[in-house]
Order: sequence, then structure tokens, then C-alpha cells
Amino acid sequence: MTYIVLFEDAPDADPDIRKTHMVQHLDFLEQNADKIAAAGPLSDPAGQGRDGLWIVTSGSVEQVDQLVREDPFWPTGLRKSYVILKWTQVYANGSRLIQPR
Repeated sequence: MTYIVLFEDAPDADPDIRKTHMVQHLDFLEQNADKIAAAGPLSDPAGQGRDGLWIVTSGSVEQVDQLVREDPFWPTGLRKSYVILKWTQVYANGSRLIQPR
């Protein structure tokens, strides 16, 4: 199954947390490339960076939750919260991936 993980950053987090822990975070993502297909920060309409998103392939929500908690960013206080959503992709690369009934 494919899941989207939406992270909400803590508004009072140290602004240097990302920079301080980025190498470990990227190492973690690379070590879990078989599960984490894509990851990255989000920005608001004004271009201000905030929050984050992962696209994950996993057998269960519990496994995704465990993955989030193993990320070196998790214990730093950067993340305020996260939500895991099941995602069904219906369109990609100009093509339908499903046929409506």
C-alpha cells in the first residue's frame, strides 16, 4: 500500500535543527529507499519553508508509524505532529491508472 505522511513542524523549533540533523536524516532516507519513495519539505505560498511530506510504500500504517519514529528528525523537536494517509494513485505521467466503472 502507498501512504502519504504529512508532517507539521513545531513553530517554536530551533531554526537550525534541519541543518544540524540533515546528514543523518538523508542517510536514514537512503537506508529506507525501499520504503520511502520520496520525501521533502513543503513551502507556503510566500515561499516560507515549513512542514514536510513523505510518500511511503508499506504493508501497514503501524510500519509507517515506526518508520517515522526512527527518523533522526523525530526526537529533535522539529516535528510537532504527523498524519499518515492511505493514498491510491489514479493518474501518473499523462495516463489513467484506473478505469472507472
